[in-house]
Amino acid sequence: MPDKPVTTFKRVLDPEERIAEVLFGLVMVLTITGSLSAATAGRAEIRTMLFGALGCNLAWGIIDGVLYLMGCLAAHSRKLRILRAVRKAADPQRAQKLIANTLPPLVASVMQPADLEIIHQRLNQLPEPATKAHLRGTDYLGFLAVFLLVFLSTFPVVVPFVLMQHPLYALRVSNAIAIVMLFLTGWAFGRCTGRRPWVGGIIMVLVGAGLVGLTMALGG
Repeated sequence: MPDKPVTTFKRVLDPEERIAEVLFGLVMVLTITGSLSAATAGRAEIRTMLFGALGCNLAWGIIDGVLYLMGCLAAHSRKLRILRAVRKAADPQRAQKLIANTLPPLVASVMQPADLEIIHQRLNQLPEPATKAHLRGTDYLGFLAVFLLVFLSTFPVVVPFVLMQHPLYALRVSNAIAIVMLFLTGWAFGRCTGRRPWVGGIIMVLVGAGLVGLTMALGG
């Protein structure tokens, strides 16, 4: 009885991608809230800052999502070109080399020519591939996830300015929330990379502060 093919599942966004999008959104909103002079700001200035923060992350969420779709389409096109090249290869060794180059280095290092040839034969048995690569449903879900992560990361940081009357206190609470979010982002990144989560949290706070300072210094 032939073995059943292994069913694979790919997340819409990998954990590292989700962390990067949240960090991007935090840096963007902190750049705007950090430019507010809490000592002299009135309600009009705070309102302008709120609309600016929301509008900026709204725009960058859409832009980042579009860039994500472009990356997906480029990746699909590359896979399609490799599949065609493997199927058209007259030399089995050439086909095996193309297949090996698409595998993670560790996996490729343990593959024998016979293993690669089996994959080659299986690829030849597939139906004729499409002439052009197209975006898939999961790609559009990824676009939505990127947009929401960038945009929604704005709200916890700006909520104090909505709920609190005193600008200085609101700014302090906002900064505290941002520090906690940066720390949690670093904690998650540390777990993903096999490092100590609390060290990753501290480093992410420092990195986030540095990126905000750099962005503000360059006029961003």
